[in-house]
Amino acid sequence: MFEQVAAAIQQMNVSMPMLRLLASTLVLIVIVLVLRAILAKLIRSNIQVAELRRRWLVQSRNGLILVLLLGLVLIWGQELRTLALSIVAIAVAFVVATKELILCFMGSLVKGGARSFNIGDRIQVKDFRGDVIDQNLLATTILEVGPGKLTHQRTGRATVIPNSLFVSEPVINESFTEDYVLHVFTVPFKREDKWQLAQEILLENAQAQCEPFLETARRHMRRLGDRRGLDVPLVDPRVSIQVPVAGEIHLVVRYPCRPSERSAIEQAILSETFGKHEFSVKGGSTGEEEPAAPVDTE
Repeated sequence: MFEQVAAAIQQMNVSMPMLRLLASTLVLIVIVLVLRAILAKLIRSNIQVAELRRRWLVQSRNGLILVLLLGLVLIWGQELRTLALSIVAIAVAFVVATKELILCFMGSLVKGGARSFNIGDRIQVKDFRGDVIDQNLLATTILEVGPGKLTHQRTGRATVIPNSLFVSEPVINESFTEDYVLHVFTVPFKREDKWQLAQEILLENAQAQCEPFLETARRHMRRLGDRRGLDVPLVDPRVSIQVPVAGEIHLVVRYPCRPSERSAIEQAILSETFGKHEFSVKGGSTGEEEPAAPVDTE
């Protein structure tokens, strides 16, 4: 019996601060309501102009609401401070626990806002390179192209890239020019090789491979330049010369093609060039067999 009474008294002592806060809040609300009634009665009895009376009524009501809010903040300040600290701690823990997910959402916003690529484009992010087949708020799926950065064959593997990479890493879009792209590959030679002949033959083969769609590619690039306000380069096949190191000549072949035909046209040009010609100083210039040395039969 006495233990139950002691427990009730202890519980009452614990809840007394809360009761004081509730009582103070109730007193404040009653005071504000009484003041509003008194002010409204004074305004209606002393101000005869309807517009001015309505203005004073609205202003007095808003002023009393502000007083009520300030009073509530003063009464519940300590509890509100404790609640705010708890909310901040929960928010910090939530951000730490979901950091990667938040970065993925941010990456999705970044790539969407910048319009970095679309489904079907060939992109490269860090060491990941391939054709985009799916994208959502968390990840982007590509079909891997490789091996390496110079190969254009699919490996049959799919790579799921978290969108958080798009926040901190640059994206290379190899399909930026849409229906037609400018493909580039390099053919190395030694300085003493017949690279001048190789340059002519590579250009002839590139022109022959691109002839069926060259005019269509020109029109497409012109339309793209007009639509995006870009100075689009000429699409005609060309072979440029580079000297990366002493003793070497690199021929850089560039030609227009559809994105799906890059590898096929490159292989056709290389097969046609090196299958019928020899550019080493030890071989002939056209791939024809050199006459054999006369045999002494005596």
